[in-house]
Formats: sequence, structure tokens, C-alpha cells
Amino acid sequence: MESKIVYFESIKVDNTADTFSLVKERMDNLDVKKIVLASTTGKTARNAMDFFKDSGAQLIVVPHQFDFIRKENPFPQELVQTLRDAGHEVHFGTMLFHTDSMYGSTTPTVMANLLRCFSQGVKVCFEIVLMATDAGYLKRGEKLIAIAGTGLGSDTALVMQAASSQNINKLRVNEMICKPLNPWNIDELKEKLSKEKAD
Repeated sequence: MESKIVYFESIKVDNTADTFSLVKERMDNLDVKKIVLASTTGKTARNAMDFFKDSGAQLIVVPHQFDFIRKENPFPQELVQTLRDAGHEVHFGTMLFHTDSMYGSTTPTVMANLLRCFSQGVKVCFEIVLMATDAGYLKRGEKLIAIAGTGLGSDTALVMQAASSQNINKLRVNEMICKPLNPWNIDELKEKLSKEKAD
């Protein structure tokens, strides 16, 4: 079997459209119909809902959990209903790689940092698939495509087989569709994004 992996040379919002196109191509070849998508502000979820509307795909959108960084969740509540009315799902669950304070263990951070060696998006893909399976939107072993990104938009997509956090050793990555060529240090990325917001 042969399949291509696309590496994005720079981190930019424009990668989202290319990521979606690559995912649709793999969906058609694999007959996969579920997409687990990370979306913080809802913009990526709206774009995905429009892009995949005629593909027969079901989106399982995973925003930040409530009370994560901001007092108000940035994902619009009206969009939650719009997505659900269109046959998609939205899940606000505990972000599993951010539970050090709750359990007094640095294991989640160690796992997250190891996955970030591939890219921030790879780390998020693992996290949102575990979360979606914990919530019952996926069954263990079910094939799906996970999409995430680096700060803004999407730049990472993986073909995966689902597992819950109780059976994390059953989680599988079957294929890598795309990712950034040079994953950024997450602290550098946060600094860059905060400067852009200030400008």
C-alpha cells in the first residue's frame, strides 16, 4: 500500500483548506464517515460544516472545556445547536492532557509533550479522539479521521482507530495525512499569537 503524507512548510490559517481537501480525498478512498475536529472559537467548525456538507461525513466537534483558560467559553452556543441540527455532535469534555492539577500527576503533561514532538496537532488529535470515545460518540476500534491544528485553523490530520481513556493502549494511528514540517515550540507559538492579537 502506498499513500502520501503532506508536510506544511509554514504554520498559517490557509493550511485549513488544504487539510480539509486532503481529508476528503482520504475519506472517499477509505469510506470513513466520522471526523473528530478540534475547534476553539467555532470558526474551524463552521468551515468544516460547509466544506463537508455534501460528503455524508458526521463531524464530532471538540472545543475547549468550560473554564479552561477564559471565564467564558469562546465556542458560540448558537453554533452548538446549528451543528446538532445538521446531524453533527459537539462535546465539551475534560481535556485529558490538562489534568495534572486534578490528579497530582505529571503523566498527562509528559504524554502531551511527547506527542508535541510530532506536532501540536498530533497531540490534540490523540486527546480529542480519547475524549469523543469517552463520551460515547465513537466505539473502540472504530475508524475515523481526526483533524487539529497549531493555534489557528487546521494543519494536522490522522486516520485513527478509536479508544477511550480507559483503554488508551488500544488507540491506533493508521495513517498520517498531513502535519507541519517543523512543529513549533508551543511557548513560541503562544508568544507569536499574543503579539499578533496586540497588533
